[in-house]
Amino acid sequence: MTDLALHPRALPRFPFWLLWAALAAICITLWLEPGIAAWAVKYPRAMIVPIAQWIGAAMKWLIAHFQGFTRGIAAAIDIPLQVAFAVLAKGFTIGGVTIPRLAWVGVAGAAAIAGHAFGGMRLAVLSGFCFLYIALFGQWDSAMLTLALVIICVPFGVALGLLFGILAYRSKKLDDWFIRPSLDLAQTIPAFAYLVPILLLFGSGPVPALIATAIFASPPMVRATKLALEQVPEDIQSFADMTGCTRRQKLWRVMLPTARPMLMVGVNQVIMMTLNMVIIASMIGAGGLGYDVLMALRALKIGAGLEAGLAIVVLAVALARISAAAAARRVRHAPPAGAKFAGRHPHFTIAVAWLALTTLLSLGVPGLGTLPKDMTLTTGPFWANIVEWINIHAFDTIDAARTWLLLSILNPLKNFLGGIPWPVFVAAGALLGYQLAGWRLALLAGLMLLFPAVTGLWDKTMLTVYLCTISAFFSCLIGIPLGAWAANSSRVDRIMTVIVDTLQTLPSFVYLIPVVMLFRIGDVSAMIAIVFFAVAFAIRYTTAGIRQVPPDLIEAARAMGCTPRQIQWRVQLPLALPAVMLGINQTVLMALSMLVITALVGTKDLGQAVYAALTKADGGGGLVAGLSIAFLAIVADRLIVAGARRLRRRMGLPET
Repeated sequence: MTDLALHPRALPRFPFWLLWAALAAICITLWLEPGIAAWAVKYPRAMIVPIAQWIGAAMKWLIAHFQGFTRGIAAAIDIPLQVAFAVLAKGFTIGGVTIPRLAWVGVAGAAAIAGHAFGGMRLAVLSGFCFLYIALFGQWDSAMLTLALVIICVPFGVALGLLFGILAYRSKKLDDWFIRPSLDLAQTIPAFAYLVPILLLFGSGPVPALIATAIFASPPMVRATKLALEQVPEDIQSFADMTGCTRRQKLWRVMLPTARPMLMVGVNQVIMMTLNMVIIASMIGAGGLGYDVLMALRALKIGAGLEAGLAIVVLAVALARISAAAAARRVRHAPPAGAKFAGRHPHFTIAVAWLALTTLLSLGVPGLGTLPKDMTLTTGPFWANIVEWINIHAFDTIDAARTWLLLSILNPLKNFLGGIPWPVFVAAGALLGYQLAGWRLALLAGLMLLFPAVTGLWDKTMLTVYLCTISAFFSCLIGIPLGAWAANSSRVDRIMTVIVDTLQTLPSFVYLIPVVMLFRIGDVSAMIAIVFFAVAFAIRYTTAGIRQVPPDLIEAARAMGCTPRQIQWRVQLPLALPAVMLGINQTVLMALSMLVITALVGTKDLGQAVYAALTKADGGGGLVAGLSIAFLAIVADRLIVAGARRLRRRMGLPET
């Protein structure tokens, strides 16, 4: 999303502070005398444009005329999905003969074999251990439902990404005017928002969940495909032309095989995004680990929720490491001509044989098919006891901290932002856009900030801005110093890498369970959950930015007698500031994406509007609220990126 061309032209020098002072004066005047322009203080109902009703009417028309077609598509997609469910989770019956599902020992062994094939013994041990962990903690049945959804969804997402990535590469106009804006919306509209129309068109169950997940997961593949094709060396393309390849042959037989490493990175991202979506998809019938986390959240069972959430993390780690190793694997020499299939694909052959053998053995030894319950482990009582102990011994302290945060920080900021007249806020966004990058960004920011006002969602939008602002502030306040510390200490970096990886793979719902049990529902719980979710990006980008500072500059500062603290604060952080700003950008975007999840703990912002629309099957209301969140994300992204580019130019750094 950040690659949109926002290169500003040289702007005439202008005392922008005069315009900012004028906006501040107008704001203060309306605070003191709201009767002067009541329409500016509160957006008039008579001026609200009924876009939600229009979308709702369009949805009804689509359902009336195309429901048979969409349900037919759903039935077709359901066939491979049910096969995957049967093979991995349920078993099936053919001609009166019951065929069991794949044994857990077989699947764990096959994962280890795949790890060995792509990454050697270490990855084999890691992959096998991840699946063994899932079985030992009693999450096997749910994990296999989730894995089946991933196995069917990933090819859909990859194929969709390849198609639009190739179109974006071949047509710059199509990319600029349709594909890239569509990707921006797909990656910023909350998934809850487009669950509603998919639910109405395709019904409930795993298939609509799969379709929603494919839409959510395909944008990284589109971007990776376009980038991969652009990076194919010119001499390879010229050689293909010289040998007489047609345009299609050149693409499929030369360029895509050459671009395979970058394409596999896109596949890796599709897998991770698919696993990110499993909990949200469980709300419309996907089942699996996501459903277990959702039920644990509703019942406030911290142990069960954490175990299911950690099972998702472990599954994500195994699949991510295997796919990443496949992307990084070098192409080996082809096997001798005439070699049999087993000789060409030894690991695949061994895995299939192992799966078949263990599944047959499970007919006589049930423990190989399903791990007996008395052999499984659980940490549920342990986590429940910890929370109970904290509530008994530290309730007064926690409640005092919660009350202080609410009264001293959150409520004053909420009142301040909520009291800004909507024209002033819209004009401020447009003015900042013009100051950073010219009239195009000003127009984009102004129109996108105006959208929630004209659709009647201004109050909820300002609550969203308030929660996002305070959460991103605390995330950066914590994450930037930790990132700087990790960049200067290899030991801290190793520890921080594990923490950041865990935070980024842990399902967003899981953050809510312990926070709600300790801080109860409300804005404080929402803010803490968002901070935990978003702080990883501030840490990671700060660490990367500081490490990119040229070592000779650090040596020069050290030769001048600077202390380590002076080097860090006066050399490293200023030079890393553009990268830090991009980290702030990602932190803000992640905070906005998490707001829909925190609607479950009682917030009243746009996330609550999207969630309420899902429960009421209100497609128009859900999409309008989702678009409002998306437009906030796009405006924040464009402004921060423009600010980072301007800062780079001032510091004489390259535009990378």
